[in-house]
Amino acid sequence: MKALLQRVTKAQVDIEGKTVGSIDQGLLILLGITPTDTAADAEKLAARVAGYRIFSDADDKMNLSLSDINGAALIVSQFTLAADTNSGRRPSFSTAAQPAHAEPLYRVFVEHLNYLGISVATGEFGADMQVSLTNDGPVTLLLDTEKN
Repeated sequence: MKALLQRVTKAQVDIEGKTVGSIDQGLLILLGITPTDTAADAEKLAARVAGYRIFSDADDKMNLSLSDINGAALIVSQFTLAADTNSGRRPSFSTAAQPAHAEPLYRVFVEHLNYLGISVATGEFGADMQVSLTNDGPVTLLLDTEKN
């Protein structure tokens, strides 16, 4: 499971011209799920995201987490994060989980972040979404459960 974290001052997701999710300060999280990912991976990654120290403290050091700043998370499913890009000039999506496997894990990730006290907004799983953000820093980091 991969989570691309973008530290933002604001972000929103629109579908067919209607805003379905928006946040102010926090993280835009693009979530990619593979066929081997489990609910335990989703919970572990959510806990890591909630406590990951990427927000600046009073000394302008990245020492504060999403939980520390009472920030929000906008979570967007993005199967393209799980693409195989190792060869050719076109990505292969055979390494991305099928929706029947991915959607429940996406929900587990969302629910666990919420359980951890993070205010959560979402896009719509499987929808064609337009995502806009103001990246703060910019700071963009990739967390991957396979690399842990």
